[in-house]
Amino acid sequence: MNTTTRPDLNHVREEVAKAVVGQDHAVTSLLIGLLAEGHVLLEGVPGVAKTLVVRSLSEAMDLRNTRVQFTPDLMPGDVTGSLIYDSSTAEFRFREGPVFTNLMLADEINRTPPKTQAALLEAMEEHQVSVDGTTYPLPEPFMVIATQNPIEYEGTYPLPEAQLDRFMLKVRLDLPSREEELEILHRHATGFRPTDLAQAGLKAVADAATIEAARAEIAQVRTSTEVLRYIVELIHATRNSPSFQIGVSPRGSTALMKTAKAWAWLVGRDFITPDDVQALLLPCLRHRVSLRPEAEMDGVSIDQVLSGLIASVPVPR
Repeated sequence: MNTTTRPDLNHVREEVAKAVVGQDHAVTSLLIGLLAEGHVLLEGVPGVAKTLVVRSLSEAMDLRNTRVQFTPDLMPGDVTGSLIYDSSTAEFRFREGPVFTNLMLADEINRTPPKTQAALLEAMEEHQVSVDGTTYPLPEPFMVIATQNPIEYEGTYPLPEAQLDRFMLKVRLDLPSREEELEILHRHATGFRPTDLAQAGLKAVADAATIEAARAEIAQVRTSTEVLRYIVELIHATRNSPSFQIGVSPRGSTALMKTAKAWAWLVGRDFITPDDVQALLLPCLRHRVSLRPEAEMDGVSIDQVLSGLIASVPVPR
């Protein structure tokens, strides 16, 4: 297998680290989502560098990025674009919205009404936008990176299951450790400005062509029948779990396989192992299931139940 693009993509994480302290798990997950042609939902409290991570990633990969602050008054056309009247030609023309980019940061997506959330569905699933009967293709690569606050529920509109299922991964951004926070303060004390990534020495080490070549290589990563059966058993375990109201759909099993292949390729293998599947199971599945009321009353979390399923399903040898 030709692996000339792998060093470039592994260097992306090193470049992002010039601007972002910690959050390597989030950066790696975003990279996996991009390589697996999926979208990522980031969950974390304000101030943990969600926007900086996305801007740094786009800079390191020489990709266009846009940021949309989702608010209660945001309209679908504000995201996808709309027809405007051109007085010079006396005709309507399409003005592209911020979704026409490579990396779109949908900030606080759960603060906008379902109608606007749904406007992203076609873009996420089909990589195109339809307005007044005309279809407009989006640039490639294209990925939606949405953020939501796990604490504040007032004034929010929880994402419907259909939209949650469109996200390949749900990644949690943790607060920094003491050492990481000290490093953040040191950087700011010596003049670091999050708005000036060039000052941090961040440069592009990959581009859209690199991603396209990497995707072609990832498509050749081998998947044995034993490992595929292991994925199926894990998925069926979610459907049979007494803690979940409903199990994971086939879209979830496909996402788990695709992300495991991307991770295996990133670490230098041309085949996936059960360890790859286990590493991606939580971010791939945690947003595709919901707890039964009695499980919530017992104080268990979705991640705890999923971790228990990993321990209960036999691993192929």
